[in-house]
Amino acid sequence: MTKKRPPRSPKTPEQWNRELTKVDRQIVKLAQDRAKAYKKWLAASGNESTWDSQCEADQLESAVSRSKGPLDDEAVRSIIRELVSGCRRLSRPRRICFLGPAYSYSHLAAIRKFGENNSMVPVGTIKAVFEEVNRGTSDLGLVPIENSTDGRIVDTLDMLARLPVKICGEVQLRIHHNLLARCERKDVAEVYSKPQALSQCRDWLSQHLPNVRLVEMTSTAQAAQLAAEKPAAAAIASAQAATRYGLQILADSIEDNRHNVTRFAVIGDAAQKRTGQDKTSMMFEISHRPGSLADIMNVFKRCSLNLTWIESFPMPGTKNEYQFFVECEGHTADVKVKRALTSLEKKTVRLDVLGSYPRTEPEDA
Repeated sequence: MTKKRPPRSPKTPEQWNRELTKVDRQIVKLAQDRAKAYKKWLAASGNESTWDSQCEADQLESAVSRSKGPLDDEAVRSIIRELVSGCRRLSRPRRICFLGPAYSYSHLAAIRKFGENNSMVPVGTIKAVFEEVNRGTSDLGLVPIENSTDGRIVDTLDMLARLPVKICGEVQLRIHHNLLARCERKDVAEVYSKPQALSQCRDWLSQHLPNVRLVEMTSTAQAAQLAAEKPAAAAIASAQAATRYGLQILADSIEDNRHNVTRFAVIGDAAQKRTGQDKTSMMFEISHRPGSLADIMNVFKRCSLNLTWIESFPMPGTKNEYQFFVECEGHTADVKVKRALTSLEKKTVRLDVLGSYPRTEPEDA
């Protein structure tokens, strides 16, 4: 008769601690193995400075598709993103310029796109981001271009018209505004934030803080910093800003539109390959005569191109003259897009193709 083995005793916390340490060492070894493979790829390809948005996205999704839990997909993406970013530093750390300060939504979007193992450069204005990239002092820049609640970001469109800078990618970030402070909500006398954030929370503020003074700032992160220093002051900003400046979250997700998304453009000169799921951005000027815009729109119709966005805005230094910013599905390498651009060149006073890049879906910060 076979004797039954006595059940094993459960591991003690100390034993589990040793198990975790063992696994951590294995993770570090695998990370270093990836870095060695990256260096060999770099030596073979000589591809030191080119940024390939789709390649990095494919690496993330490949890792996520093989994940079986218990970590969720977002946790896996975050781990692989930082590993890719860290390996990139072995060649030449990218210098990424964004609308600061640190922990603004632009900063969060930059982290989301590139990871934190880059040289992140905060600047004070959208214009300064463009100038950094145009001078070549930053490899890439990241600027807000459109919000689902407030629409276009005028400063970004204006700078696209003024400087020869291309769009080579996008980030769509779900924006969740939070009320941050060091005091209790009943003691809040002033609320600080940038104008767009105050606008996107106006209904919540009128209902819950009808008598407070609203003060506009240049960024949500700057507002959080001020709320950390001033008594009876609160800020509307991200949860990450709360952590950074030691603030309590008095109320979370106070945006009026629960589907509030800001789209950010990656600007630079890194041309992106065709993926089959792309969009192309362009700007054009047309003659000031009846039907000229209808003629342009007919080009897109004839070429079966779906427009995803069209905006008109005043041309700098002119009176009653407008430029048009257009995005359509497709890549400049596509036959339909090539045909459309050929027709547009004949029908416009000026046509600037700003770039083709992979379409993205909204993500959480």
